[in-house]
Order: sequence, then structure tokens, then C-alpha cells
Amino acid sequence: MREFGYQRALGVPDAVALLDADRAARVLAGGTNLVDLMKNGVERPGRLVDVRELPLDRVESTPGGGLRIGATVTNSDLAAHPDVRLRYPVLAQAVLAGASGQLRNMATVGGNLLQRTRCAYFADTTMPCNKREPGSGCPAIRGEHHNHAVLGASAHCVAVHPSDLAVALSALDAVVHYETAAGPGESPLDRFYLPVDDTPHRETSLPEGALITGVTLPPARVAARSRYRKVRERASFAFAVGSVAAALDVRDGVVRDVRLAFGAVASRPWRARAAERVLAGAPADAETFAAAADAELTAARPLPYNEYKVTLMRNLTVAVLSELAREATR
Repeated sequence: MREFGYQRALGVPDAVALLDADRAARVLAGGTNLVDLMKNGVERPGRLVDVRELPLDRVESTPGGGLRIGATVTNSDLAAHPDVRLRYPVLAQAVLAGASGQLRNMATVGGNLLQRTRCAYFADTTMPCNKREPGSGCPAIRGEHHNHAVLGASAHCVAVHPSDLAVALSALDAVVHYETAAGPGESPLDRFYLPVDDTPHRETSLPEGALITGVTLPPARVAARSRYRKVRERASFAFAVGSVAAALDVRDGVVRDVRLAFGAVASRPWRARAAERVLAGAPADAETFAAAADAELTAARPLPYNEYKVTLMRNLTVAVLSELAREATR
């Protein structure tokens, strides 16, 4: 067993000071991903900074009509919060689609955003992996890759991001807030996750020694009619092979506003901007929805054994948007 230190932070400034003093330290909240990675040797922190007791466990409305979600809010509490269920149902649905009830009781919002890929080559320290050991190679490209990326991948990594929560947050234009020794900072979720390029080991733009303190959602009328749909290989407790987070505002048969993000298709939550541009101001019908999906997926570069994901995502997008459009006419 590899020895490591443990220290419980007494407040946000204390946690930041501990992380700044030891850049090899890791934040421990629910531990649902970090502890597993420590067990198999992927993560080897010299110190764990426990932030579970910090006062970051509230969901609150913002003055502008949005929502602020603390970093240590558990997934279970987030999904059950009345404001989330009423104003941002896609977020509640995404959380409930992930893991099991027991894990959701432990997992936190901040930790969920930082969870790492479930690629089997990444988790196996006997195998090369550019994400784990830069420059060692990506065996998934020629090996087992049926659930790997079809969008935004590179010759250096084809792993996908595992979070359901982050996909919904991407569709909702979430902003991640953090604290560093130099002061507070923030990053729109679309810029929080970095393109894989030739540096797959650099996954986020979070500064070294930073502590995520929360996430804010801007007010969005369109979010009240939203949905998260996840396709997986078994009925529960499984990661997505493809998912869609969508919000749709239809009036007089025309798309007035839309938000769309894909999951399990790229190294990060994939905001479907090309599809949104096709949908804006267009008829809210299956033909338009299919054209929008095709516009987004034209950039797909599947590998031999994950070509099915392109068809899956096209059909899933059409199905989810069609359901939301029908609800708008009731």
C-alpha cells in the first residue's frame, strides 16, 4: 500500500493554502472516482485534502434568476432540489441517469466535473496511455474502442468523458467557479474542458492548486422544457454509449430557442453548436431535427468499431427533440 497524508480543510482559504503548498495533493470529497484510481495506481497523491465539510453544499437562486450550485452538493441532493427539477429538469434527469443511488449520495458536483475517463487502457497501469503517461501511445485506436470518441478526438487519445452531469451543464451554459491562492476565478464550461489535441493529459483549464467552489447557471426560460436521454448497455449503473441534453422552445411550430449537447462522443461534453444554428428559426419537425443532427455529426471521425455511434446520436437527437416539440403543442 502506498502511504499518503490526509488533512481535513477547515475552510476554503485553508483548503486552497494546502493545495497551493503541495501541488501533488488531491481534493477528496465523495471519493467515488479518486479512491478507485488510487486503488489501481493511476492516481498516487502524497496528500488528500478533505473538503467534504466546507460550506459549499447549498443550491441557491442568484439575483438575476439563475442558480448557484455549491461544489460539495451531492448528486442526490442536486437531483431532488425543487428549483432544479422545476427550472432545469434536464439537470435532474442527467444526475439520476448516473451511477447508483448509493454513489449519488456520496458523489459531489465538483468531483463529478473532474472525474476521469473510464477507458480500460487508462485504468490499466500495465498498458501505455497518453492520458496517463504522455508520449506512451494510445492502444485504444487499434484495440477496444467501441465506446470511444467519434468527435474531437486525435491521434493521441480517443477516450470519452464519462460525466452525465457535465453534458447537461454544457447545454445550460454553466460557469465553473474556483478559488486559488491568487484569488477567485471562473470559466465557462465550454472552455473548462480542453481539446484533446496532442496533450490528452491536460484535461481542464483549472489552474494548479485551485479548488472548485461551485457552478452557476444563467437564467434560461428554454430550460424549463428540457430533457436528458442516455443510451447505455444495461438498464442502470452504466456509463453512456451516447447521450443528449436538450432544451427546446417552440412557438407557432417554429424553434425560437434551443440548447443541445452530446455526451459519450468526445473527450469532453460536446456542445452541438452547428445543430443549434440549423434549428434556430426553423420548423420544429423531424426533418429539421435530422438535418440539425447531420450538420453536427458531419465532423464525426469514427473508428472501425464505433461507427454505430454516429447513427445512434442522429436518431437519439431526433427522438429527444421530437418529444420536446410535441410537449410544446399540448
